Amino acid sequence: VQLVESGGGSVRTGGSLRLSCAASGATAGRHCMAWFRQAPGKEREGVATVVPGLGGTYYADSVKGRFTISEDDAKNTVYLQMNSLKLEDTAMYYCAAGLKWYGSRWWSESRYFDYWGQGTQVTVS
Repeated sequence: VQLVESGGGSVRTGGSLRLSCAASGATAGRHCMAWFRQAPGKEREGVATVVPGLGGTYYADSVKGRFTISEDDAKNTVYLQMNSLKLEDTAMYYCAAGLKWYGSRWWSESRYFDYWGQGTQVTVS
């Protein structure tokens, strides 16, 4: 599975961006898709996860109500709609795919995701 992110960029506080993650390869085995982010000097953190087969979505508390993760199966693409962006949202955003869903307790556990994209930078100023 190959993942390619796009849609990052620079935006003012309060603005919006939509990130896209296009999946190719053995995409049929994906059971969950997620967005993570990593700011300079900080650990990678889970932002949002979608589990299409179960219709579940999970969000970090810091983005609830502002970000929305969605998936378009026909396009093998996952999106992250980010609204009301804050300075603290500045980070490199990574798309990840998991071949197995371990349950809601692990929705943001990076070690349970098997494939990763190269990342797209989001800068809020």
